[in-house]
Amino acid sequence: MTINQLPKVALGFFPTPVHKLQRLSDELGVNLYLKRDDLTGPNLFGGNKIRKLEYLVGDAIAQGADTLITFGATQSNHAMETAVAARQAGLDVILYLETITPNQAGDDRANILVDKVLGATIHYVSMVDRTEAEADAIAMTQAEAEAAELAKQGHKAYIIPVGGATPTGSTGVVLGFKELMDQLPDINVDYVVHGSGTGGTAAGLIAGAKAFSKAGHPTQILSMNVSPKPEEHYQKVVNLANDALHLLGLPQTVSLADTHFDQSYFGEGYEIPSDSATQAIKRLAQAEGILTDPVYTGKALAGYLTT
Repeated sequence: MTINQLPKVALGFFPTPVHKLQRLSDELGVNLYLKRDDLTGPNLFGGNKIRKLEYLVGDAIAQGADTLITFGATQSNHAMETAVAARQAGLDVILYLETITPNQAGDDRANILVDKVLGATIHYVSMVDRTEAEADAIAMTQAEAEAAELAKQGHKAYIIPVGGATPTGSTGVVLGFKELMDQLPDINVDYVVHGSGTGGTAAGLIAGAKAFSKAGHPTQILSMNVSPKPEEHYQKVVNLANDALHLLGLPQTVSLADTHFDQSYFGEGYEIPSDSATQAIKRLAQAEGILTDPVYTGKALAGYLTT
């Protein structure tokens, strides 16, 4: 199968390890494997975002950009990893961060602290009396105005939507699924479970499963939402998956029947830890000595352990 070669900048450490969680598998009576996309690099934070950014930054450079602009919540992994990727590629970076969890002046911590160490320009977009969609629209309007002003100064900005959820970004996840199948040549993978936010990772995994599942043994992607989503979000994921397949020159198509989303585990909302995720994190840690985050993988693990 020929795969289109898209512009790419090598940013991460691939393939990431995959290994069996033997003790937890014995407890649950299943064969449970962990794909360590927390180790994509180049730092210890941010998870799989680098997979998308290899192709997004590649596209930005191919278009002559010298600045990346992106969006996210205050503690966004994607925004922080975009700053990392920008520095690796010698680009400037501007972040528009929505204050889902407000950042107190002089109390920088976690990803906000990393953003500032990396020298990112940060604009905060207030969530007071606004929905997430309203804040997204305001942030995009401000970003487009800033990009236009930069253009007057002789710069070219490349705008990356929240989560890197574009066909270009999702191609990195499509190929990540292929990487997983290549690592487990003698194992039929029934399910891949992950935490889903903007849908870019879900789209890539669903497309990857359609294109690269083992012959006669299709893998189902179980997407655990980490924030509430309207029904129309799922068709957007399908469209994103099909656009990513088209970019890669792959003939397969996906439909809503290929999606399996679950909104039962995001608790009180995005970035807010839940009791079920906390218990799941402790169970994994005490069985295998592995820690995971409370925003994405912890909630996805909670969904898996209770289904």
